[in-house]
Amino acid sequence: MKLARAIHFDESDTRVFHNPARTGEWCISGGFEFSNWSEADLTGKARQAFANGWMGCETFGRVSFVAVTPIEPVEHAALADVLAQHFVDIYGAPSIEAARNVALEELSQMADLCDEHDTNTLLTVARDLTEAGVRETYRVIEAQAAGLEQFAVHGALDDPHH
Repeated sequence: MKLARAIHFDESDTRVFHNPARTGEWCISGGFEFSNWSEADLTGKARQAFANGWMGCETFGRVSFVAVTPIEPVEHAALADVLAQHFVDIYGAPSIEAARNVALEELSQMADLCDEHDTNTLLTVARDLTEAGVRETYRVIEAQAAGLEQFAVHGALDDPHH
C-alpha cells in the first residue's frame, strides 16, 4: 500500500498556510475540512489551504506537494487512530469507533490515488467550490528517473586492458 508524505522544496508553505504541515508527515486530501465553506470563507491563507493544500495527519497543517511513499500496515493503523481522534476532538464525532470508519475511508481514498503511481511521484491538489460542493482535481508530476549512465562504471579499475 502507498500513501503520500509532505515534501517541501522551499519555504513558501510557511508563508502561504496558517499552519504548514511538517516535512515527511503522512498526508491525506483533507477536503472534508471545507465541506461547509462558502465563497465568504475563501480569503487569504484560508483560501490557499482550500485551493491547494494537502492535510498532514500529525500537525493537521497544509502542504502544497506530497510524494507517493510505501506505508507499513502498522503505520496505517496508527494514522487511522490519530485521524479518528482528530474527528472526535475537532468535528465532534460521537466516538473513536464511529470516527475510525471515516478515518479509514479518508486513508483509503488517498491510498487509491497513490497506489497507481510510482514511489516518489509528486502530487498536487486543486479545489474549486461548485454548486454541488467541493471539487478536487489532482496533478501528477512523475519522479525524475536518473539516467543509469550516471551510476554505471564502464570497465573495472583494476583491469589492465582498459
